[in-house]
Amino acid sequence: MKLLLVGMNHRSAPLALRERLAVDDPAPLLRKLVASDEIDEAVLVSTCNRVELCILTRDLESARLRVRSFFRRELATGDAPGELDLDGSLYEHTNRDAMRHLFRVASALDSMVVGEPQILGQTKDAYRAAVECGASGAILGRLFQHAFTTAKRVRNETRIAERPVSVARVAVGLAGQIFEDFAEKRALLVGAGEMIELALRAMRDAGLEDVSVANRTAERAQHLAAQFGATAHGLDELPVLLADADVVLTSIGGHEPWLTHELAEAALSSRRGRPIFVIDIGVPRNADPAIDDIDELYRYDLDDLAAVADENAEERRREQARAEAIVDTEQQRFDGWFSALRAVPTIKHLSARVEAIRAAELERTLAKLPLDDPTRDAVEALTRAIVKKILHAPLSRLRREAEREEGMAHLETARLLFALDETGDESTADIGSDQSDDGDAEES
Repeated sequence: MKLLLVGMNHRSAPLALRERLAVDDPAPLLRKLVASDEIDEAVLVSTCNRVELCILTRDLESARLRVRSFFRRELATGDAPGELDLDGSLYEHTNRDAMRHLFRVASALDSMVVGEPQILGQTKDAYRAAVECGASGAILGRLFQHAFTTAKRVRNETRIAERPVSVARVAVGLAGQIFEDFAEKRALLVGAGEMIELALRAMRDAGLEDVSVANRTAERAQHLAAQFGATAHGLDELPVLLADADVVLTSIGGHEPWLTHELAEAALSSRRGRPIFVIDIGVPRNADPAIDDIDELYRYDLDDLAAVADENAEERRREQARAEAIVDTEQQRFDGWFSALRAVPTIKHLSARVEAIRAAELERTLAKLPLDDPTRDAVEALTRAIVKKILHAPLSRLRREAEREEGMAHLETARLLFALDETGDESTADIGSDQSDDGDAEES
């Protein structure tokens, strides 16, 4: 079994490309993937800064082709998605590298804002969605649980998450650089999700008093606004709200931008030269990039925030070395477990072979001896105990050796010595179907 992770993030692909691959509901896509012969298990992580697919496969080369086709033809939206050139934007990791990458992602070490707290929850949501639609099984389940454990260690054992920040806080920090004083400014927040709530908290901390929240569902806007003393509105009020806003922070779902060129021009015409700063953290983008040609309107999106995030991350980088060491340790632990799975088919096959020999010889011998039932049971138990004791040391050694790079040689030697490949009477069971031979119970 092999692990393969393919994806793109804020460093490898521009926002214009990332937003074409954003996924709202991964379940139908994942079901289709795992129904194919190339892929056994799959989890799709889609956030504002990354789209990544982690799979388990028995045929790495075939799976690699299937996954790249999946990105081009099934994830991509827009004109001629099948012709989309992603080769320069996609990265790929296998086995140990895939483990380490996932652990770094969950621990917020690969985030645009190092240490931000949202990515762990987003990764858990992605895993949960894969489980619910039947795409994630025992192996990826173990992998993702280990990733969550690693993230918890990083958060508890380093200071990388002190004074937690997020993309929303970086966006508000940028607004603070643009407006030296928030006292007489008005802010419009479009959306009512987690990003908007974080932004609203940061704006209040920065001293901003006049805040409006607009959302498709007015009730959700009212619920959020009530917590912070803001006003709540529906999206039908956007033309009026936009004309009164000095800073607009938007993160709302939808495939078409709500802030169009026409709407922006109309809002600015009544502002008498007062500019509007738009910070768009939506994926897909909520503000049409075409508004950049309008005087007195300044638009920033996630790619623009990356430079600001780099400046603010210097303090966290001091703790990053400790966090990376934790990731390395946990990756090695999981790799040992994953590598040991290679020994399971051989162990099962060898155990079945020896058991078949024991049972056949015992039956042949007992047929010649006039023994009562208790005595026959005692002989049966004796032969089982002898076989178990003889096999204990070699099977334990096979498990340990399978964790090492050279372990495959020991497995091949065992199969050769015991002629396991010369007959097909015992099946090599699926390694993901029985966890009793592969180490400790799954971590919580």
